Amino acid sequence: MRRSLLAAGMMAAMALVAPAQDLKVPEGFRPLFNGKDLTGWHGWAIHEKGANPYEVAKASADDRKAKIAKWTEDAKKHWSVENGELVNDGNGAYLATEDELGDIELLIEYRTVPKADSGIYMRATPQIQIWDYTKEGGKWNLGADKGSGGLWNNSKDAPGKDPLVLADKPLGEWNSFRIRQVGERTWIHLNGKLVVNGARMENFWDRKSPLPRQGKVLLQTHGGEIRWRNIFAREIPAAEASEMLKSLDKDSGFTRLDGSSLDGWAGAAANYEVKDGAICCKPGKGGVLHTKDKYADFVVRLEYKLPPGGNNGLAIRYPGNGDTAYTGMCELQILDDTSDKYAKLDPRQYNLSAYGMTAVNRGYLRPVGQWNYAEVTVKGSTIVAELNGTRVLDTDLSKVDKFMANTPHPGKDNKEGYFGFAGHGDAVSFRNVHIKRLP
Repeated sequence: MRRSLLAAGMMAAMALVAPAQDLKVPEGFRPLFNGKDLTGWHGWAIHEKGANPYEVAKASADDRKAKIAKWTEDAKKHWSVENGELVNDGNGAYLATEDELGDIELLIEYRTVPKADSGIYMRATPQIQIWDYTKEGGKWNLGADKGSGGLWNNSKDAPGKDPLVLADKPLGEWNSFRIRQVGERTWIHLNGKLVVNGARMENFWDRKSPLPRQGKVLLQTHGGEIRWRNIFAREIPAAEASEMLKSLDKDSGFTRLDGSSLDGWAGAAANYEVKDGAICCKPGKGGVLHTKDKYADFVVRLEYKLPPGGNNGLAIRYPGNGDTAYTGMCELQILDDTSDKYAKLDPRQYNLSAYGMTAVNRGYLRPVGQWNYAEVTVKGSTIVAELNGTRVLDTDLSKVDKFMANTPHPGKDNKEGYFGFAGHGDAVSFRNVHIKRLP
């Protein structure tokens, strides 16, 4: 009996210190947590003064290094690894990836305890909510009864703030997330159930700005033990990202503007051609190629590809004559604004700006030669433009009273007009152009 007890005790001790089994990495993914130690992670006391991502980015390299070292020292007091699981005791600095991640698919499992509260930051922005969903957890007044997985820091009643369904497993069991982030758009499955369907994740740190293009994944600690395991990430290629964005409201009344020929188009048709299903401006040519029908309020979705330094535009409510930047409601600039030759433009000239009137949030173009996916909504005097899943323009032209070079835009109050492409001599291509009239 004594030998049996001794053997049992030794086996139990060995189990406590047993090394983690080799990770089974899903095809196409890479591990963010190696199952053994905190390699690839550092601490981040996100709510400490001066610790939000914008303030950290402004700090000098030495100050930033010192902050991270301090936060990591604190994190090591509260984070540990046990049998392949990343464990937090409910206190201390959050844990952040060393890597900056953009459009990704994230797989992650967690297990927590009663009354605990946690979450996952995407691009260093709060957060995908995790909490005790039971009445005993004491947070039904905050929405815990709806379950985990929502974008809890979104504005009240904003899509995605509350999960679509309650998908949590009973406390003490492991839960699994599949999170896909394309631009600001977020898709979340919790335990195989869709809880957020392509909703925009708002920028908690600056509500007037979109999410940054890249950022760290943070694991939150908030008052109760939580364990994490099987943390894997996969970069989402541009083509797949565009298909995901196209899937939003896929069958909601859009009409394709045919790209097999130019039969449905008018204007400068001689200066454009169709190649492999795309409408292309001929090199050295230009002018406005526009629809034969006029549109008042509408949504248009399309893909476009820029050559190095390429320049074109989207003609919005174009009257059929003149320069659409002035005679139309506006020209939404289509521009390779990563080119050195455009480094000193007016902010109202960059890609997807309302040319000469409203500046755009820059930095969301894909590399030259890749297809970009854009959605533009024109309603009354307002224009909202989304690029590769990120809202980069939200303007009301009726309120614009300052113009680039003090040049007036007499067409900005147009109530209707043609939609089209405003060529400027570069071989810019457009494809999969779909438009829908709004009531």
